[in-house]
Amino acid sequence: MNSRLQSLDAYRGFVMLLMMAEVLRFHRVHESLPDSAAWAFLAFHQDHVAWTGCSLHDLIQPSFSFLVGVALPYSLASRQQLGQTPTQQWGHALRRSLILILLGVFLRSIDRPQTYFTFEDTLSQIGLGYPFLFALGSARPRIQWFAFGLLVIGYWLAFVLHPLPGPGFSYEAVGVPPDWPHHATGLIAHFNKNSNLAWAFDTWFLNLFPREKPFLFNGGGYATLSFVPTLATMILGLFAGQWLRSNLTVSERLRRFLIAAVAGIALGWLAQVIGLCPVVKRIWTPAWVLFSGGCCFGLLALFYYLVDVRQYHRAAYFLVVIGTNSIAAYCIAHLIESFVKSSLYTHLGASPFRVFGEAYEPLLIGGVVLLIYWLILRWMYRKKLFIRI
Repeated sequence: MNSRLQSLDAYRGFVMLLMMAEVLRFHRVHESLPDSAAWAFLAFHQDHVAWTGCSLHDLIQPSFSFLVGVALPYSLASRQQLGQTPTQQWGHALRRSLILILLGVFLRSIDRPQTYFTFEDTLSQIGLGYPFLFALGSARPRIQWFAFGLLVIGYWLAFVLHPLPGPGFSYEAVGVPPDWPHHATGLIAHFNKNSNLAWAFDTWFLNLFPREKPFLFNGGGYATLSFVPTLATMILGLFAGQWLRSNLTVSERLRRFLIAAVAGIALGWLAQVIGLCPVVKRIWTPAWVLFSGGCCFGLLALFYYLVDVRQYHRAAYFLVVIGTNSIAAYCIAHLIESFVKSSLYTHLGASPFRVFGEAYEPLLIGGVVLLIYWLILRWMYRKKLFIRI
């Protein structure tokens, strides 16, 4: 199957929609209506969990990374058909990697007095791992599976071999309350927030770059080294892309996706239950690779079945418009929200957005902003203006 699959664009569009929809500010509506179970549910799934576990919002980054892997077999085939040499293909891969890394740094530096060198942004994480993914793209499946296992097991082993903080360690100094309820004990204490291997690496690595003040910790616990297990997530996507391009029947593809989904979710959750490794997105633990990877396979199966098997193309159009310009959508969501909001308030005032009461004002203004985002992307789609890296 060499033609472009609309299900991939729809899935990518769904992921980008979740990110852009942050402008709806469900949590602010929930704060105004604290007794509403519906708004509590929506607010939970529009935010990241504090540490262990998963919300729908937590699946944005793994899905985006997973889809990079899914797209690679198609990209390789396309470049080979164009007659590109391995040197040319490697040149493109390295340029793409560098652009993604720097774009992530640029977006994290917005509204800061100087370049803010940090590499936990989704784009930077993908860029750091992309050359390794590209190298594996043409490798035999056995080598790809070996690389995946090495990344998952090696990352887990590196964490558990890193010494735990001593009794005099100040958690408050690294932004973690001493009585934080998410502190774990036992083996999985090696994955606690801002006292783990990835945090220790960043206190050295990030201070090699010019900074306003020395880097001590990331408030959310995010880390540069997460690009290593993120690469494992991209490899799972690579497997999925190869299955899609293979001679497997539709039912065989769906069966593989669903088996991978169930196995990944079960193994990831089991690793946490038995105290081997917690499911933590913020430092991309090996258990998170398995759990979120399983969720990605499940979502891919759903979109593949509905869009490409059942041919619900019209219904998918809204998402396809976003998914075919995912880099543009990513940048739009990060760059123009305040400008669009302030312009709406300047020209329309606040009253149109308070028609249902002040509690719903964030939702209504956010809905208009989101519609403007989509209209920009639809204009680009109809003009065939696609940002490619």
